[in-house]
Amino acid sequence: MRPDLATSAFDSLLLDAVPDQETLRRTYAMPGDAAVRKQMTELTDQTRQLIACSSLVLIASADADGNHDVSPRGGPAGFVTVLDSRTVAIPDATGNKRLDTLQNVIATGRAGLLFVIPGRATTLRMNGRACVSTRPDLLSQLTAVGKPPASALVVGIDEVYPHCPKSFLRGSVWKPEEWLAADAQPTSAEVTQAQLRMPDLTIAEIEQTEADALKYRYE
Repeated sequence: MRPDLATSAFDSLLLDAVPDQETLRRTYAMPGDAAVRKQMTELTDQTRQLIACSSLVLIASADADGNHDVSPRGGPAGFVTVLDSRTVAIPDATGNKRLDTLQNVIATGRAGLLFVIPGRATTLRMNGRACVSTRPDLLSQLTAVGKPPASALVVGIDEVYPHCPKSFLRGSVWKPEEWLAADAQPTSAEVTQAQLRMPDLTIAEIEQTEADALKYRYE
């Protein structure tokens, strides 16, 4: 693509982007031994405990065409169930019903997880095979997030390792004194109004819809 044909900053930067993994590796030092050795294929007692403390997990997935998605899942600490040392199950809660994550998993059979523990900088990364199950005997074992799940995302572990806490520390994620003021960002309703591109829809109407959705979030 010629520079004069670039239509966005990305298009321009893509012209001389890092072309291959060999070039990329020359930009960085090799990882330390610990960073490599801590990657495992099954859970330890300690990583099981991290999962039991986590009330938020971010799920990365992609469809058959390589279009990616990251979606959060939340519940009481321990809502993700460890079925054995190489398998975990995440109950599906009522959401927007787009089913982006579940459809991606069915298409590719893969998913990546990042377990987050509120107030702690330690996170746990997990990658592996994935499937969607509606088996009743499985669903009955899972912690209901409001009501019994209609399905569960099951991940067979290929890789699991604790992630360096530096990102959370750099972002002051758990330091309220360093958070921006609430009015420094647009409200959820303002963002939604801009996204929907429906001029007749008022902020007040969106705020009421959001309030109702949160009130009945378990239905």
